[in-house]
Amino acid sequence: MSVLQKIADIEAEMARTQKNKATNAHLGILKAKLAKLRRDLITPKGGGGGPGEGFDVAKTGDARIGFVGFPSVGKSTLLCNLAGVFSEVAAYEFTTLTTVPGVIRYKGAKIQLLDLPGIIEGAKDGKGRGKQVIAVARTCSLILMVLDVMKPLQHKKLLEYELEGFGIRLNKQPPNIGYKRKEKGGINLTMLVPQSELDLDLVKSILAEYRIHNADITLRYDATSEDLIDVIEGNRIYIPCIYVLNKIDQISIEELDIIYRIPHTVPISAHHKWNFDDLLEKVWEYLNLIRIYTKPKGQLPDYSQPIVLNAERKSIEDLCTKIHKSLQKDFKCALVWGASAKHNPQRVGRDHVLIDEDVVQVIKKV
Repeated sequence: MSVLQKIADIEAEMARTQKNKATNAHLGILKAKLAKLRRDLITPKGGGGGPGEGFDVAKTGDARIGFVGFPSVGKSTLLCNLAGVFSEVAAYEFTTLTTVPGVIRYKGAKIQLLDLPGIIEGAKDGKGRGKQVIAVARTCSLILMVLDVMKPLQHKKLLEYELEGFGIRLNKQPPNIGYKRKEKGGINLTMLVPQSELDLDLVKSILAEYRIHNADITLRYDATSEDLIDVIEGNRIYIPCIYVLNKIDQISIEELDIIYRIPHTVPISAHHKWNFDDLLEKVWEYLNLIRIYTKPKGQLPDYSQPIVLNAERKSIEDLCTKIHKSLQKDFKCALVWGASAKHNPQRVGRDHVLIDEDVVQVIKKV
């Protein structure tokens, strides 16, 4: 029996199994089996392959955004108009990914835009180049899901299902579950808060499916069996996502007002270039980037070419690495002006944490 047939059989069994306390353990085992089969489906066999094989796209710029959407939702129009209005470079070298509009520059950051064709054309079933497309999607800093405003929920559900099947979690944080395998001692389950789904029997059943019989599990919140499976699998990618509701020229002002209240959503008209400013502001917020201006000794800061860092990696050491690897060896200290400094300038070491729009002068050893 093929992997696809096994997946279909398990999904059918889950659909007809009533969810109650008596079937919890059985459903947990089925979910674990399904996760393992999906992993086998998308993991290249024999150690070769990977995201490449003529399909990989070289990373460029400070962040990478993947565009996902059904045909005829205006994705291509949005890509072309964004690149046309805000583009520094309209195109760059790539291999065989079908559509790559280019790199846009926004607030001093170079942001790579990638159309992800085929992501909904049987990708989760391993058809065509689905595996390679998803491998590229997993490297994105942000996903823009372009939806038709007239049928957003239908498309959103299908696309999320496709991405979830490949271990991509949108707008979620990694499960706050402690998991540590050990040599002996059996399964030790610690529940710091009451659990509505997981108990010792269900946890043991899921772990047994992975042939894990000795482990310490700590549940720090009311977790689900899917959360535990994600932690055991250990290959999930957590990516922010903005739902771009296109074609707002076809709806009323009242409907638009309702859409604005939906989390993670930006309504636009790609054709008329409406609300691009709001979209780019939301993109900047979700990318979580900061700009650092450098100041050569005896000169004014260079505000035209900021060094862009991810807000999770924003120390002086990260800045030096971004400028040039050799700067780490010659680093003596740095002078910092801005919100992160206690006084201006402040002399700091390589562990100092920077804030958006700080000015830094790096001093090398003599």
